[in-house]
Amino acid sequence: MRLYTFEFAGQQRTGAERDGRLVDFSQSGILPQDMLSLIRAGEEGLAYARELQQNGQVTRSFAEVRLRAPIPNPGKMLYSGINYRGHLEEEPGAKLPDMPRFFSKLPSAIIGPGDPIVLPEMSRQVDYEVELALVIWRQARNVPDSEMMNYVFGYTIAHDVSARDIQMHDAQETLGKNFDTFAPLGPCLVTKDEIPDPSNLRLRTFINGEMLQDSSTSDWVFPLPRLLGALNRVMTLQPGDVVTTGCPAGVGYFRRPQIFLKPGDVCRLEIEKIGLLENPVMAEVTPI
Repeated sequence: MRLYTFEFAGQQRTGAERDGRLVDFSQSGILPQDMLSLIRAGEEGLAYARELQQNGQVTRSFAEVRLRAPIPNPGKMLYSGINYRGHLEEEPGAKLPDMPRFFSKLPSAIIGPGDPIVLPEMSRQVDYEVELALVIWRQARNVPDSEMMNYVFGYTIAHDVSARDIQMHDAQETLGKNFDTFAPLGPCLVTKDEIPDPSNLRLRTFINGEMLQDSSTSDWVFPLPRLLGALNRVMTLQPGDVVTTGCPAGVGYFRRPQIFLKPGDVCRLEIEKIGLLENPVMAEVTPI
């Protein structure tokens, strides 16, 4: 099932795709009206969403709605650092990590499909990174790695936008990763049953139609259960938390010559079985 958060008639709603249209869940009067509440409703919420997807009478065309980030208000966003062998090899002096590495992005950085990525005035090195992201379904703490996939609700595309000059200055990773608009998510949330094995998905980045990243999740250093287990031994994972799995080789910072985003660019990220996430790029406008 492909679930969406969207705007229609001035209201934010949730729905599911059926035959190329959106079934509008808001007309049910029963199902939770936002994605986070739907996820927190557990098996009952998912079962009712499936029933509505199949039998709901109110549908909308994609042309008449505005898609938003599928999870606009997660409690936590935890992005994996080096987790592709290809990306590791393009970083001078990098060594194979012995445990997963993570950093946080903040919900204030989230935007949805079609929203502009805004280049901050204080950075001249804004980079692109395609990542497979997952959304947590059930609360988890100290769960064995072998059971962690039972706590995954579904998958989406994450664009880890990074201001490299800020990130690399005195190791300011949090600041370099968390400018407003630096966390595009979308276009939808694909439930786990649609992607039973996420370990061999093709993912690509196009900037103005030029392909700059092209890899597969088969290049992961750490498999998904290991990534989630490493987090789960440190903190409680909650329903709706977003976790990413790292980005492949081809980022602009390590290219020669380097490539960074500029006003007027269009970023298109694609992940097999999920779809595409597209965002334009614009310069920051200073208030007068």
